[in-house]
Amino acid sequence: MRFLFLLIFTVAFVLSSSVVRIPLHPIYQGHRSFSELRDSVRAIKNRWTVGYGLLGPHPEPLDNYLDAQYYGEIELGSPGQKFMVVFDTGSSNLWVPSKKCSWLDFACWVHNKYDSTKSSTYKENGTAFAIQYGTGSLKGFLSTDTIKLSDIRAPDQTFAEATQQPGLVFVMAKFDGILGMAFSSLSVDGVEPVFYNLVRHKLVADPVFAFYLDRNETDLIGGELMLGGYNESLIDGPITYAPITRAAFWEFHTDKIEVNGQDLCKGGCVAIADTGTSLITGPKDEIRKLAEIMQARPIPGGIYFIPCENATSLPPLTFTIQSVKFILNPEDYILKVTQFGHTMCLLGFMGLDLPRYPMWILGDIFIGKYYSIFDLGKKRVGFAKVKKQLPQQSTTASGPVFRPFAGENLRKVIPMTRLIPALQV
Repeated sequence: MRFLFLLIFTVAFVLSSSVVRIPLHPIYQGHRSFSELRDSVRAIKNRWTVGYGLLGPHPEPLDNYLDAQYYGEIELGSPGQKFMVVFDTGSSNLWVPSKKCSWLDFACWVHNKYDSTKSSTYKENGTAFAIQYGTGSLKGFLSTDTIKLSDIRAPDQTFAEATQQPGLVFVMAKFDGILGMAFSSLSVDGVEPVFYNLVRHKLVADPVFAFYLDRNETDLIGGELMLGGYNESLIDGPITYAPITRAAFWEFHTDKIEVNGQDLCKGGCVAIADTGTSLITGPKDEIRKLAEIMQARPIPGGIYFIPCENATSLPPLTFTIQSVKFILNPEDYILKVTQFGHTMCLLGFMGLDLPRYPMWILGDIFIGKYYSIFDLGKKRVGFAKVKKQLPQQSTTASGPVFRPFAGENLRKVIPMTRLIPALQV
């Protein structure tokens, strides 16, 4: 049985500076179950071993997207046709289901479908499109149309109309498609990614987007995604920037990863900042060593168990990036899950050996602690400590809304959703 944690949020658009802010509002539903976390682990494995281990820049194991944290509404065409899409920093293409999908494509029955005949701005392309997933190949063809994000409308966005979606994964998904936010080198068929299109048409203030994720499920505000800049009011202290070492994923170099004075990656490590991964992953040997230091016990699936009474006494894990230390304390990396009515404590790390080369993937456990800035223009990723609270917000009959910051004009909001689901090992 799959578990979904839904967090409702809204998008605010700053007319004067062409910046889109997406605040997130959680609906607290308690801890995930142990089986749901095991599902998430399987999803992460599929994402990074089934797809990205293959030659070529584009394979995407979809199972991971049931572990995706955030999805939101976009519109395609004129008038706009609405779709819920995952914002994924680990891929670069946009695809949505097509009205022309096969009648055997059950996922197509239960999701929104793009109908080119209803759009006055549609431009035919027709190039065949395919992405390899763990459950099979997603197939379709390319089309071009206007895309709308909040009040930003960009012309001539090429995207894929999916006519064949493999497996039951797509049927169960709460989103319609995927909007990739990685570099264009990952894009299937050389299609221009959505954010590149916004930048090229000067529809955002700067070629930058940023994530703030609040992992405290009891908080009213769950975080925000900003397009066109970053939110200075959320940052506590300086920003540390690391240059991108390979412009595909948001990949950079870490100087050290230490626990109890022991360096888990002597000579430095390759790391990726990935909003589409919930945990932190590292090479199996390093994660095993980390778990041994913390006296955690392995359980099936590559994750580790720790008695909850020992959790608060665990040592911090320190990432050194550009000579600056980023510290994760036990309250940051311990996951509490339920099993047969009892609470279990697990480390938010898992061992994962990738086919290309050893790599650490810094998912939401890291991004939830540090404000993360993705600077496309300068090819760098930045991290900073976040303040404890988002700017002042109020609640109306239609839900939480933000008060404008100083100097900002009217914002318009669109509903979006945060998703924390489950997958089985």
